[in-house]
Amino acid sequence: MSTLEQVQEEVLVEEAVGINNEIVLYNDDVNTFDHVIETLVRVCDHTWEQAEQCAILVHYKGKCTVKTGELPKLKPQCSALLEAGLSAEII
Repeated sequence: MSTLEQVQEEVLVEEAVGINNEIVLYNDDVNTFDHVIETLVRVCDHTWEQAEQCAILVHYKGKCTVKTGELPKLKPQCSALLEAGLSAEII
């Protein structure tokens, strides 16, 4: 493997690692489906249908990944979810 190929491979690995963060939303007994859906639409730029599917998954499975991407972009979105009273974390 040439030096150029090694550098290209390292860059690809770094790029892949950079987007492996995700916001996980957890179920709670406090928030309504409408509130969760509206918040996901507003904060995570989900469509209504996408947000509804996430809300259903959270309800029945206990959690759902609602957004993936780079950490600097996810941090303010996760903070906004928390400020809206939802239970979420970046993993």
